[in-house]
Order: sequence, then C-alpha cells, then structure tokens
Amino acid sequence: MPGVIVMGAQWGDEGKGKATDQLGDRLDYCVRYSGGNNAGHTVVVGGEKYAMHLLPSGVLNANCTPVIGNGVVVDLDVLFQEIDGLAQRGHNLDHLLVSANAHLITPFHQTLDKVTERFLGKRKIGTTGRGVGPAYADKVNRIGIRVQDLFDESILRQKVEASLDQKNQLLVKVYNRRELDPVQITELLLSHAERLAPMVTDTTRVLNDALTDGKVVLFEGAQAHHLDVDHGTYPYVTSSSPTAAGACTGTGVGPTRIDRVIGIAKAYTTRVGEGPMPTELLGADGEKLRTDGGEFGVTTGRKRRCGWFDALVVEAAATINSCTDLVLTKLDVLTGWEKLPVCVGYEINGERVDRMPVSQSDFHHAKPIYEELPGWNEDITGAREFDELPANAQAYVKRLEELSGCRISAVGVGPGREQTIMINDLL
Repeated sequence: MPGVIVMGAQWGDEGKGKATDQLGDRLDYCVRYSGGNNAGHTVVVGGEKYAMHLLPSGVLNANCTPVIGNGVVVDLDVLFQEIDGLAQRGHNLDHLLVSANAHLITPFHQTLDKVTERFLGKRKIGTTGRGVGPAYADKVNRIGIRVQDLFDESILRQKVEASLDQKNQLLVKVYNRRELDPVQITELLLSHAERLAPMVTDTTRVLNDALTDGKVVLFEGAQAHHLDVDHGTYPYVTSSSPTAAGACTGTGVGPTRIDRVIGIAKAYTTRVGEGPMPTELLGADGEKLRTDGGEFGVTTGRKRRCGWFDALVVEAAATINSCTDLVLTKLDVLTGWEKLPVCVGYEINGERVDRMPVSQSDFHHAKPIYEELPGWNEDITGAREFDELPANAQAYVKRLEELSGCRISAVGVGPGREQTIMINDLL
C-alpha cells in the first residue's frame, strides 16, 4: 500500500486540508512533516467547519493515526488548545503521536518574530508572527529546543539559558525590549511535559514500520511549493520545506517509499503576505474573487491576494515535486464569469517566457500573458461526476491539465467533504 504526499502547488491555502480529509477513511496514518501553527487547514464535515493549524487534517477520521513529524516546529500551547477544542466537539486524540525530535516554539521565538518583522518596515516578509522562523533558525544554528528536552530538566534549563544569553542582548540593545526570564520560560515548557509524554515517540520508526506492514501513510505539507525556503519565491517564503522532498527529511521516510505525490491547486491563484504574484488582480475582479471564494487567512484572518490561474506557477511545482496527480479546488468560485483568463506565459524585458524564471528579479517584473477561456453560469456545486459539469467548465479543467503537465484527478466544487468530483483514484 502507498506512501502518499499531499502538497500545495501554489502559495498555500489551496485546500490541502479538504483533500487530505477526502482520503481520510482510507488512511492508516496522516503525518504533518513541515511548518508550524503558521499554517491553516480548513475541513468541512457535515456542515461543520474545522480549522486546524498544527494538527494533521486526518485527525477527524477515527481510524487514522495522526502524527506530528520531526520537521514540524511545535507550539505546545497551540497544540493542546487544538486538542481540547476538538475534544469538545467529540473528537478524541488519544492516539496522536509526536516526534521526539520535533523542535519547540517558545515565547522568545514569538517575541523575536514580531519585533524583527516590525523592524524591517517596508522590507517585511509578511510572517504570521507565531515564532516559526526564529524556531527554525535556532534549529539550523544548533541551539534549538526539542520535544525530548522536556524530559531532561537539567538539559532544558541549560538550553533555555544559553539561548536567552544571546537573545536578551539582542532584545535589549537592538530592539529596546525587556529581557525575558529563562526560569519563567523553562517552567512554562515543563508544565506541558506530563501531558505530552504519552504522545512522544520515535515517529520515524513507527512510519517506516507502518509502510513495511502495508499501511497507507499520507504525508501532509503545510504552506506550498512556492513558499519553500529553497524553491519558492525567496525571500518571501516560509522557513521550512513544504515540497515533496521535505516530506522525507521531515519524517525520516526515504524517497523510495513514496508512491504518489498529489499537488493541490486552486482554479485561480491566491497568496497571503508579501512577494511577487504576476496574475494578481487589484481592482473589482480581485475583490469579487476574494468575496466569492471567502479568501481570508485561516491562521491570520488577513485578506488573500487574488488573481487568475497561473499555469507556469503550477507547472513548476508539478515538475519539481514529480507530481503524479493534481487536485483542482474551488472551481465553483469561477461560476458566473463570461471569460476566464489563464496565464500561459510572461513578458519579461520585452520577451516572452513560457516557464517560470529562476531569477527573482525577472519574476518580480513578469507581466502575464493570458489565454481567455469561455466561462459558465450554471451552478456546479451539486455535480458529482465530471460529465455533469457544463461543457465550458470541463474544457477549463482539461486546458489547465494540459498547461500544468500533470493529470487532474479530482475537482472541488464546494467546501463540503462530499463536494468533490473524482476523476482518477488518488490511492
């Protein structure tokens, strides 16, 4: 049975949560492999909306074991808030597993995230202020605090004190902030240890053994390809690797154990925060897409920037991640448009470019070249088979498939779990 990766093919918010939940009753394990609570996944089940920031979307399926992998940075306050919130709605998470090697987000990471972003002014990156970037920076600098450190009080105290020796100097002398108390922060972290302990394990071994035993393991990325720290629109990216390759490093499962890579893309394009977005619509059309699509961040509530489908962006993601399938979401939002422009190339310095450029400067100056496709007015939210879609909607999907270079295996026609047209089996 397969190891399957679900990852975003644009700039996030594509509907990965719904796609993951769609497969949930066939999954044995659902694993978050990157990011932290800067992510936001929305799932609608039975008319109820669930917003997850740190937990895998598969937690809503009782027979699926949710796992937080070593590549995730964990805010323990947020983790337990989410667990308690789901418990109040009837979902038991006693089977949640957390990697002993996952790193922790602490109050000093959150403080640094906010003050440094403010200090950047007009050069800001557009972070969520959750402390995710500073936590990953400490990880790379080899001064991070891991989940397993909670169970060795002496080591934890040493690590917090050593980290704050540096950070308090920065906070006081550069940012004119008060020092943070290492004792207070240590005690806060230790207060979670007893509750967390039963969840902590060697998740790398658990997942590899599960795959060996023929279990279905789904690896769920946060954010999306074009926010990847290596392959995204740097520096306007996240601090981790939400690509398919990141699933391997973020869980300790080797690439030969991955059978499918499913890219998720909206039928149009959105982005939150700073950075280039060639097809962005700044006028009434962009506002209509935002309103019709409910394009407001799950985590921050910020307005998402909206624009037409950019085929070059999705093609690049499909290629670099070796996507076997694409899931196209929110096709229903496009109902009612007479014409639907699709970006099929860029004009850069007076020349046409048919692939997403590697140069940051070129992409900043890219002007979209559009191909217009006819729209449709019929309500498609009740469609459950591809041939139930209007002819123009079918043609739109097929053209996006051609331009993206990857088969489209499912189409979302509404927010509900049941509002998905399956074209090819995703497992």
